[in-house]
Amino acid sequence: MHRRRGFTLIELLIVMVLMGLLASIAANTLWRAKDRGLVAAMQNDLRALATLQEHYHPETFAYAADLASLPDFTPSPGVTVTLTFASPRGWAAQAQHHSYVGHTCGIYFGDAPHAAGAPATQAGTVACD
Repeated sequence: MHRRRGFTLIELLIVMVLMGLLASIAANTLWRAKDRGLVAAMQNDLRALATLQEHYHPETFAYAADLASLPDFTPSPGVTVTLTFASPRGWAAQAQHHSYVGHTCGIYFGDAPHAAGAPATQAGTVACD
């Protein structure tokens, strides 16, 4: 009786297909985790901006109209924060990450128009699309 050694071509192909399937699942999971991290960075920057705006308001009786007025604010690497509206009674801002193109987080307070802080739909709450 002849004893076979090694693997057949079919067995090797099945193993390679299974490894490819597992690798694609792992890559998809890693990309989603990366995207969640980018969104978290944008949300944290907007919350930090909200805190600084609330500290700025009692001193000047107005909200900061630009980020230069808030020297303690430094956005996370890759995040661009833009004040889209500011008045004595409200403000709005949006954040974008250069690695997460097409997605925006926003926040607004007071009498700021909803659209200025889009995609936020409730005052004081950070929302992302």
